[in-house]
Amino acid sequence: MDDQPTYRYFIRMAYMGTHHHGWQVQSSAPSIQGDTARALSLLLKEPVQLTGAGRTDTGVHAQCFYAHFDSQHSPDQLASMSLAFKCNRILPPTIAVYEIFPVHPKAHARFHATQRTYHYFISTKKDPFWQDRAWVYERRLDINRMQEAAQLLLQHSDFGSFARSNTQVKTNICQVDTAEWEAASHILRFRIRADRFLRNMVRAITGTLTDVGLGKISVDDFNKIIAARDRSRAGYSAPARGLHLAHIEYPGKLFEGHHPAGRKGHAQNP
Repeated sequence: MDDQPTYRYFIRMAYMGTHHHGWQVQSSAPSIQGDTARALSLLLKEPVQLTGAGRTDTGVHAQCFYAHFDSQHSPDQLASMSLAFKCNRILPPTIAVYEIFPVHPKAHARFHATQRTYHYFISTKKDPFWQDRAWVYERRLDINRMQEAAQLLLQHSDFGSFARSNTQVKTNICQVDTAEWEAASHILRFRIRADRFLRNMVRAITGTLTDVGLGKISVDDFNKIIAARDRSRAGYSAPARGLHLAHIEYPGKLFEGHHPAGRKGHAQNP
């Protein structure tokens, strides 16, 4: 098969990160990337290198995640294999593959993503059904003040105050276009959407916004923290278990003429 052409595929999937050491493959610990690549390699009978849309940390979840890989199997061959179905028979219950489909040969799951949306969940009381999916935080929070502070994120573009220290990123510039809190019963949800995110950014923002909700800092203080571009000025990072990658968007041209359903570039929740 060495002389045969290669084809690029996107895989749409979801996972619970509780018992995995993040997306990126680890030499001595289970990872989403490692488990999924092994399943694909076994079924396709060829080495598979899987490139993800990002690198979620240990304990972080994804309701919708994309990755790409190359294969010498044609789209017709893959369609006849029921590859997604067979992957799900091999993968652990915490990882689900929803579809695998051909894309433009140069489509890149990480670099061509145009928007990402994260949700962070806080449970204001002990709830066994949210134990691994939300931060259980029983102190009273003023969600209206947290919402007012969150809106300030849209007025800034440099988020160095919420970036993990000692990382080799070229820029802390991100364009946030949505940042909002909502409450349903005892569950608070923070929704934030941007063209890119820094490592630990959403968790650091959430932790600092809870300081606003507690009255430890004012809305104006929060604005000054963003402007300072100094991680030491911001609050602690909220726990990983409350963070969910909820949505990813891509340019429609990556899928035109390739995806059989005519996908327009939006990663839909299952």
